[in-house]
Amino acid sequence: MPQFQVSTPQRTYPVEVGRGGIHRLPDFLPSNCGKIFVVTTADVWALHGSSLKDALGDRNYATLFFAGSEENKRLAHVEALAEQMVESGADRSSVVVAFGGGIVTDLGGFLAAIFMRGIPVIQIPTTLLAQVDAAVGGKTGANLVAGKNLIGSFHQPLAVLIDPGVLSTLPEREFRAGLYEIIKTGVIASEPLFHLLANGRDDILSHHHHIVDHVIAESVRIKAEVVSSDERESGLRRILNFGHTFGHALEAETRYKRFLHGESVAWGMRAATYLAHDLSMLPQEDYLSILNILDRYGPIPSVSGIDAAALEARLVRDKKTIQARIHFVLPVKIGEVVVRNDIAPERATHAIERALADCR
Repeated sequence: MPQFQVSTPQRTYPVEVGRGGIHRLPDFLPSNCGKIFVVTTADVWALHGSSLKDALGDRNYATLFFAGSEENKRLAHVEALAEQMVESGADRSSVVVAFGGGIVTDLGGFLAAIFMRGIPVIQIPTTLLAQVDAAVGGKTGANLVAGKNLIGSFHQPLAVLIDPGVLSTLPEREFRAGLYEIIKTGVIASEPLFHLLANGRDDILSHHHHIVDHVIAESVRIKAEVVSSDERESGLRRILNFGHTFGHALEAETRYKRFLHGESVAWGMRAATYLAHDLSMLPQEDYLSILNILDRYGPIPSVSGIDAAALEARLVRDKKTIQARIHFVLPVKIGEVVVRNDIAPERATHAIERALADCR
């Protein structure tokens, strides 16, 4: 079972990747653990709750159900969950187990970060996107109407348990959305991973265990290394935002109802690739390879009716925009990106227009 360490000033913790990993939960609970609060959604609990119940055995726990979806990833729901915890006897010895997709891992982690000024959380992600991205690295948060994850904190978990076996129940659209995050990892940091995704597409989409488990582990390994080098996104960690600056604008503009997060990142990677090519930063062969892999793992939902100017306006409100300078993560070759904050607005607009035209 591959295990990777995330080492940060806040905490050093393991990220395990292995089928049946849910049953490892008791090994990571604190010795003085009080009541356990499992934050999940009704669908995840119906599919996989029996495995978690078996793992918890006779330990004292309560299940807190969250409605799910990006539009519900708001402070009001965090407050409601916290009230339920108080009513159920939570105290500073309690532990949150975030058991679900990326929205649950973000919101459950945020709940743990602020409840009684911080209690431990263990992340057990059940979607591919959450396994390779949201659950690893300690980013937690909630959305505002103005933008995605504009409220949140860094709260590193005690452990992250990634069980690829749960992906067998994942809808195909959700599975592909997670694969876009792995493609992102290949573009930013690993040419071998990128080419494995390109050449192994059919096996991956057919859920062949060996290759799926391998690309998950590789993506997690890379993220663990990046987060260990830069917990709070002051330097290297910013490369993980490839596709996110444009993608978050798309999600916010559509009120989080039209695209899965991975789909918006796919569209954002397309826009960022156009921008890099327009700036003569990216070799033609790599430019075409990135666009080709996005097409081959697609399609994403239509972007018809979305206004380029509205998306550009949202870029300014992105949390990565500092002193009105938008930070773009742009590829210079497959396996390497740079962060630029000196891009003329008209260049970004042109990239947005091209990406919108592609995906109508």
